[in-house]
Amino acid sequence: MCTYQTETLKVSGSAKTASGWTTMTDATVYFDHPVHFSAGHALLIDVLNPAQGPSARTALELSPESARALANAILHTLDAVPSGLLSNTNS
Repeated sequence: MCTYQTETLKVSGSAKTASGWTTMTDATVYFDHPVHFSAGHALLIDVLNPAQGPSARTALELSPESARALANAILHTLDAVPSGLLSNTNS
């Protein structure tokens, strides 16, 4: 059974794709059937730049446990960064 739970957001960053480093502008996070990961369902994260076409995309397919661990690691890392460094980044 699919949840169709999908979150979309604007992002500011870069990702390495088959054609090299690319500016990324959008992200989609959803729980669905993975394409490559050998599980019935997974948390899927697509980061892309639609203006640059389908090759400007990178994707993750994670087990729920790995997705939670990654989310916690991201939050823990950001919480440990001095606030002055965070305010100097582009949004």
